[in-house]
Amino acid sequence: MTSVEKPLIVVMGVAGSGKTTIANGLAERLGVPFVEGDSLHPIANVRKMASGTPLTDEDRWPWLEAIGQRMEVERATGHGVVVSCSALRQVYRDRLRKEVHGKVHFILLDGSRELIGARMKKRKGHFMPTALLDSQFATLEKPTAEEDAVILDISHTVPVLLAEAARSLVPAP
Repeated sequence: MTSVEKPLIVVMGVAGSGKTTIANGLAERLGVPFVEGDSLHPIANVRKMASGTPLTDEDRWPWLEAIGQRMEVERATGHGVVVSCSALRQVYRDRLRKEVHGKVHFILLDGSRELIGARMKKRKGHFMPTALLDSQFATLEKPTAEEDAVILDISHTVPVLLAEAARSLVPAP
């Protein structure tokens, strides 16, 4: 990323991995807008998840298109953006890339089922129940070497994760 390019970043991972915290902090650090991907879910998706039913691909396509379109608006107007979005499968990440006419960087927040489950149990007021965590892990396809992605271990502190995420956006000399 050169100094004139504005970053287009998706902070991804299963529910409870810390996407909102890291994406919001990274956006602040980079001076670009933050978009909470969950806020772009159709209400039917939110209701479905809140009832304990996992989303299907058909449920996710309109949501992913909305996120990609929002990213493209930010890119087209000269802004970067950091989005929190589960982006669990490669085809979902590909759909986001298709919507955005720029290079999208992915940051996977990776952690154990036990750690993330414990975090989810402490959350208050979120629509995603802990019961859906196993379906999230079953759906997760970690980014491959061919994808522009970095994988961060969420057992680190938030400041360490933010520093690692920012460092991952700078090309090696």
